[in-house]
Amino acid sequence: MPISLKKGQQISLAKEAGPSLSTVRMGLGWDAIKKKGFFGFGGGTVDVDLDANALMFDAGGTLVDAVWFRQLQSKDGSVRHSGDNRTGQGDGDDETITVDLTRLPATVTTVIFSVNNYTGQDFGQVENAYCRLVNTQGEVEIARYDLSAQGNHSAMILASLKRQGSDWTLTAIGTTSRGRTYQDNLPDMKAYL
Repeated sequence: MPISLKKGQQISLAKEAGPSLSTVRMGLGWDAIKKKGFFGFGGGTVDVDLDANALMFDAGGTLVDAVWFRQLQSKDGSVRHSGDNRTGQGDGDDETITVDLTRLPATVTTVIFSVNNYTGQDFGQVENAYCRLVNTQGEVEIARYDLSAQGNHSAMILASLKRQGSDWTLTAIGTTSRGRTYQDNLPDMKAYL
């Protein structure tokens, strides 16, 4: 059974997913905004373009690589993005980022996952938004974070994976930020490195 993460909560991936954990996938899902029509008729939907990001930092807090909709794979190939979904249409994860923990360069000590709303709506308007972490071996959901937080922010710094010897610790951050791309959020991420 997955853990429903709360802001600031930490879990050991080896303890939750077992020592065989080697590859994790961050799944991001959301739905389009339902417009309210005149007297309940003709509402329709407004597309929402949430973007999943995985940012890799070294021990000194320097950004060494980024996987996002403009770079779908890390330089060494250990982190891969599924591609940009610009609408939130469909069931399940709308965007995914897969991280092969065994192939991450030894210099990478922290991976931060974040989400930006490229279309700019406040997250308080986005319906059914979530982020989840899955052990790809057996497709077992390890943890889930509900993003349907009300607020006037357009970005969230979701979680960090920190290397601790041969184990990785997942910390739910859940800090709001603003901006259309991860570059806008880098100053807010410094506190979590």
